[in-house]
Amino acid sequence: MGREEGGPLREIMASSDLEDLSLHINTKIATIKKILQLRNIGQEPSLKSMLCKIGQEMTVLHDLLNKMEAEVQQQEKLKDMLKELQKSAEREQKEAQHLYENIPPYLPKPTQSCLAGQIVKSENQNKVVEPARAKKPPKEQRPIKEAALITAEEFESVPGYMKGRLSYEQINAVVQEINKAVVGKYKILHQPLKSMSAPVRNLYHRFQEEETKDTKGEFFFVEADIREFTQLKLDKRFHSILNILRHCQRLREVRGSRLVRYVLC
Repeated sequence: MGREEGGPLREIMASSDLEDLSLHINTKIATIKKILQLRNIGQEPSLKSMLCKIGQEMTVLHDLLNKMEAEVQQQEKLKDMLKELQKSAEREQKEAQHLYENIPPYLPKPTQSCLAGQIVKSENQNKVVEPARAKKPPKEQRPIKEAALITAEEFESVPGYMKGRLSYEQINAVVQEINKAVVGKYKILHQPLKSMSAPVRNLYHRFQEEETKDTKGEFFFVEADIREFTQLKLDKRFHSILNILRHCQRLREVRGSRLVRYVLC
């Protein structure tokens, strides 16, 4: 009886082991087939370059992963250091708070001489803080006005009979020289009279005499200023340029006492 019952059981177990073995062998065979297929594919000339590029990309990717891993490790170290600093700062803060709240009562108190010194020091500080009579701030001087250069569009709008043979560059060169004369004149007018030499004082008085109620608060020049501060020739060409500057609203004329004053607009 015992032999008859044990026989089928052994057959079942043997069958199960045989199936597992067969499955394992078939899996190995399939793997070997895939390897052989891949090896054959790698031998094809059309795919060799692609496989080479894939290998290069894998190398680059591997390097990037290594760098990323190193950066992550560095950031973790920094994070740990910051945590330690935070803990240290919190400990220091707690100790300082504890000392502030538990000042020993037996510490020596300040003596009368120290108190007196502090009072005197405080009074001196108060005296220093208190300002003397506030001086009037110096009178602010207006910036010296200068004529703007003529633009290309403005030059094109000037009538031909005014321009003649004058060029855009020639007109603006004269504008720059006029500005030079105006700046030189008003720098003298802004100087203290006591600091002037005799020739400069003479110029100052001439500038004052040429002022009129129509030029009060304006910036202007006369032909004598052009002679004084520039090398320009006051010829027909110069006066033609003045006409163009009036047309472009850079200047306007104020006449009086046989003198033409050119006011900057």
